[in-house]
Amino acid sequence: MSILYADAQPQVLLIQLVGEHENETLGDGISAIRKAVCAPFVFVGVPVSDWEKELMPWADPFVSKDAEVGLHAGETLNYLTESLIPYLRNEYGSLPIILGGYSLAGLFALWAATQSDLFAAVAACSPSLWVNSWNEYAALHPVRTGNVYLSLGDKEEKTRNRRLAVVGDCVRTEYDLLRQQLGAGHCTLVMEQGGHFVTPHLRLARGFAWCINHIENKA
Repeated sequence: MSILYADAQPQVLLIQLVGEHENETLGDGISAIRKAVCAPFVFVGVPVSDWEKELMPWADPFVSKDAEVGLHAGETLNYLTESLIPYLRNEYGSLPIILGGYSLAGLFALWAATQSDLFAAVAACSPSLWVNSWNEYAALHPVRTGNVYLSLGDKEEKTRNRRLAVVGDCVRTEYDLLRQQLGAGHCTLVMEQGGHFVTPHLRLARGFAWCINHIENKA
C-alpha cells in the first residue's frame, strides 16, 4: 500500500488497484483528478504483482490456464477490507471510499462491490466483463455500493477476437442491470474514444472524478 497523494482534511478516500505497468502514469492521473474536483482527497495505490491471480474472482481458461487463477481474489479483497481500510480509517476517519480499477482491476472492483458494502462508489473503466459468466453472476449478486461509473473505449468491441468482441454487449448489460439496482441517477456508462490501451490513466481519473462529484452532490 502506498499513499500517493493526500490533501489536508480530506473528504474522500480513493483506492486504486495498480499494476506495475501503471506506475509511470499514476502522477498524471492524480493530477487530472485534482483538476476535476473541489473536494480534498487521499489517493492510495495498492500494488498488484500478478494481475490474473490476484484479481480474477474465478477461473477462465481464456485469461489463464494457471490453476491458481480464480483462487486468490478473496485474499485481495480481504486485505482491502480487513487491513487497508481499517488502517486508513484510523488515519483519516470514516470517510467515503471509492474503489477504482482498469481492465481486470475494473472487473475486480465491480466484483468487490458485490461482496462488501464498504465502498461508497466504484469506478470500473474498461472492465473485463467478457470473462465467462460475469453477467449471470451479476444478475444474482447485486452490488452493495451506491454509485458505479462504467466506461469503455468505442473501439474495444471492434476486434476479430470473439471473446473480446463481446465486451461491449457485456458492459451494456451490466449498465442496464445497475440502472435497475441503483437507479439511473447513481450509475453511468461513458463511451471513450479509441481502443483499450488509449490513456487508461486519464479514463480512470475521469471515473474517480465522477464518483467524487456524485458523492459530494448527493451529500
